[in-house]
Amino acid sequence: MNPAYILLAIPFFFLLMGAEWLYGRLKKQELYRLNDSVTNLVVGIGNQVFNLFFKGVLFAIYLWIYNHYSFFKIPPTWWSFLLALLAFDFFFYWAHRWGHEVNIFWGAHSVHHQSEDYNLSVALRQSWFHNLLAFPIFLPIPFMGFDPVIFGAAAVAHTLYQFWIHTVIIDKMPGWFEWLLNTPSHHRVHHSIDPKYIDKNHAGVFMIWDRLFGTFKAEEEGSEIHYGITTQLKSWNPAWANIHYYIEMIQKARQMVGIDKLKVIFARPGWLPDYMGGFQSVKEVDKEHYTKYNNDTTPYFKIYAVVQFFLLLWGAIQYMAHFKEISLFYKFVFFGLLLITMLITGAIFENRKWIIYAEYIRLALVVLALNTFYYFWHLSWFHLTAIVSSLLFVGSIVFFTYSYLSFKRENEQQLETQSLSA
Repeated sequence: MNPAYILLAIPFFFLLMGAEWLYGRLKKQELYRLNDSVTNLVVGIGNQVFNLFFKGVLFAIYLWIYNHYSFFKIPPTWWSFLLALLAFDFFFYWAHRWGHEVNIFWGAHSVHHQSEDYNLSVALRQSWFHNLLAFPIFLPIPFMGFDPVIFGAAAVAHTLYQFWIHTVIIDKMPGWFEWLLNTPSHHRVHHSIDPKYIDKNHAGVFMIWDRLFGTFKAEEEGSEIHYGITTQLKSWNPAWANIHYYIEMIQKARQMVGIDKLKVIFARPGWLPDYMGGFQSVKEVDKEHYTKYNNDTTPYFKIYAVVQFFLLLWGAIQYMAHFKEISLFYKFVFFGLLLITMLITGAIFENRKWIIYAEYIRLALVVLALNTFYYFWHLSWFHLTAIVSSLLFVGSIVFFTYSYLSFKRENEQQLETQSLSA
């Protein structure tokens, strides 16, 4: 499917996130943390980049079923759009519910829940692989004969609707609205790790499904909500965010015997066989000792990470906008560079020692890839690209080196202070 709607929506996403951040500042509320918010957005960029490879295939499957096996053809009209939206939301409910109740699906969907804050940037934190796993659940829709354009419009509307419900600054909507539609109040419940709220409110747009199938829970007045996943991720690494649960599943499966090794794939999160302790239920949050993961870095590294994030965002936008025009070789080259940039952005916030080597190599590869691409494919732009990329390369090298030396000096001072106090 065409990613153009996301490209058009990006300025509005940032405008609304900026307004939410400003509101928090005026109310003296910490709604955004830099490391968490940048990680949310980096994971979201990865989702869009991976989807460039997945969505074309998935949409082709939809089109093939629609053309050859649909029971009838529903004409593209305003009412068929509303029906398609209702149908999409019904199957989304089950895809979303199973995303919480089945290990293999939760491993992907948990990415969206990992942030321990709750703000609009969380809406953009989406799994890199969940579309592949969830797509079969939506296959009845092409059999029902919904026009592909109408299906695409319903999917876009459904996605965009869910952006605004990821906020704490909106309390409650009017009663009829709260009964019928998903709201920030309902979705705060969904993102909570408090036992009374776990696995509730799975609908995307219409709350009728949760009310009908017994998964609805209203937000309690004055109730403090804790967000995230029940076992803290404790990482800003976007790749680890997408695979960590599957690694943990494999580690647990190695300790199991017989059919249990397969059962864990489709079991409910928290399930273990009796000989490994049995089902691990969600525990109440220890409010006295609860702290959000907040491994942080030095001010200069923060600035550098933010600058590289915006360059990453710009690169991802250009990659998405021109994906069809790029040769297969450069599709994978630029994909690899975007992925490496995502990983290093997270590593900067985690103060990984290896970034001093990795970042120099990454910067050199970016300049090499850009200039060879423009030399062979867009020669008229080559000289301008060479000048701009060289200036950015030198500027990044200088500022990164200064940031690293500042970080190293600060670490040495901290060690010296600890040594003296001991």
